Amino acid sequence: MLSSSARRGAAVLLSAAVLTTLSACGAAPDQAGGTAADGKSKKQPGAATSVADLGGMDALVAAAQKEGRLNVIALPPDWANYGEIIKAFEAKYKIKVSSENPDASSSDEIAAVKSRKGQKRAPDVMDLGIAFARSGADENLFAPYRVAAWDKIPAGQKDADGRWYNDYGGYVSIGCDAAKIPNCPATFADLLKPEYQGKVALNGNPTKSGSAFGGVYAAALANKGSFADIQPGIDFFGQLRKSGNFIPVESTPATVEKGETPISIDWDYLNAGYAEQFKDKGVDWKVAVPTDGVYAQYYSQAINKEAPTPAAARLWMEFLYSTEGQNLWLKGHARPVLLPVMTQDGTADKDAAAKLPQTQGTPAFPASPELDKAKATLAEKWDKALS
Repeated sequence: MLSSSARRGAAVLLSAAVLTTLSACGAAPDQAGGTAADGKSKKQPGAATSVADLGGMDALVAAAQKEGRLNVIALPPDWANYGEIIKAFEAKYKIKVSSENPDASSSDEIAAVKSRKGQKRAPDVMDLGIAFARSGADENLFAPYRVAAWDKIPAGQKDADGRWYNDYGGYVSIGCDAAKIPNCPATFADLLKPEYQGKVALNGNPTKSGSAFGGVYAAALANKGSFADIQPGIDFFGQLRKSGNFIPVESTPATVEKGETPISIDWDYLNAGYAEQFKDKGVDWKVAVPTDGVYAQYYSQAINKEAPTPAAARLWMEFLYSTEGQNLWLKGHARPVLLPVMTQDGTADKDAAAKLPQTQGTPAFPASPELDKAKATLAEKWDKALS
């Protein structure tokens, strides 16, 4: 069983979110190309900023199939339906996807881009928490590229220069094995009860894992903190640790199945997936989005500026933001960024949408400086609070 572990830095969710976008750090150099069927100049894949630059979708598919492969990293198959997404892409375009280190973190992805610069095994594309997407753009690591659905992505959900754009997300939730826990917790306040001693876990370390980061942020909101002040969330987990309720065991599909982490704070789409995955294995996994700490987040996509297979990288992005790709996220209980548009035009998978975990309250979203401050505070205070 593969872990959904060290995933990613904090971001935002839902079409109402507004983030500060970034100014350009420089685009990939324009390379010599050919001529498209309409007579316009056609760029090489590595310089293309849209499918039009390559002469259209058919030309992009042909170029990607000529490359024949795509390198991805940090994509667990049990994370938001990535397993099916990869298989669907391979089947549709006859391109082999090489998936390396599925349990890697966003920081690992950035490190791989840097350390493998110029190598054929460098990752072509990345799936990142927003903090890492922004820092990677600042470091000029990503190629600007606007997918065909660009105009449908809300302005607050994408970098103005096309270096990253949000894709799918969910809410922080509390998963609980009702077969082992008589009364499953529904709020962060509940988690302090003595009956949960030695039972509460996070999906990784919040200084490296986006889901754990989100858990601490949600706990801060539940304890009079704010997006500008994550310290109450750190204090909450310090209190949970001191009481013996919080265990420093990374929650994974394997630990859930074995009963080692009977209460797991994680994204709702992961917890909902466990409920389906283990229902025939004696695990009665219940999912609750805590009403006292509502926090939602998106993950972002980006293309390595020096991708070994730049056409396949761009085709992958087009697939993820197509109706087919967005509905595959939805099938994995995640909320795709284009869901509001697809709901309006009737292209969203209604059955999959109906299975999304229910939420209460209105989520709020941190601004970029607040995310940076929270990340820095965690780096400084987390280990001390939990020691």
